Amino acid sequence: MEPLITLVLVTGALWALGALGVRPLRPWPTALRGGLAAMFVLTGVAHFVGKRAELIAMVPPFLPAPALLVTVTGVLELAGAAGLLWSRTAPWAAAGLSVLLVAMFPANVHKALTVVPLGFDDQLVPRTALQLVFLAATLAVVGRHVHELRRHRATEPSGERGAMIPGATARPTG
Repeated sequence: MEPLITLVLVTGALWALGALGVRPLRPWPTALRGGLAAMFVLTGVAHFVGKRAELIAMVPPFLPAPALLVTVTGVLELAGAAGLLWSRTAPWAAAGLSVLLVAMFPANVHKALTVVPLGFDDQLVPRTALQLVFLAATLAVVGRHVHELRRHRATEPSGERGAMIPGATARPTG
């Protein structure tokens, strides 16, 4: 439940700061990226400190080297969190974290089906719902970027198709 609380509180705080006049935080995707970054720092650090043994035990037995997998996924979560903070890498980081959430889901299923007793938020249905919220948030960042690219393409003159990223300049073709 801590990751959800972190996501909601940090996103809400950043969004509120944007509403109060902090210009860089005004767009909702920026606040969401900050909330996701905080959440993935929290979960990424847990791969190394505090919950490492529990996370290793969650790895399904058909996967090799559980400790290595937990280390790799922790590093990927921390790298993804850092990538979310820079607008140029944020969509790529969000897409990678989306894939990571899907790839790690079998560990949640394995834990829900093999560990007894479970707290409410570790049971399969609530855990799945949480994963869907996190996935929706990462995909919202990707979707917003795609929307911005399409809008940018629709407003640029037809001869300047080289500028794919908002804020980038088109390269001369001649």
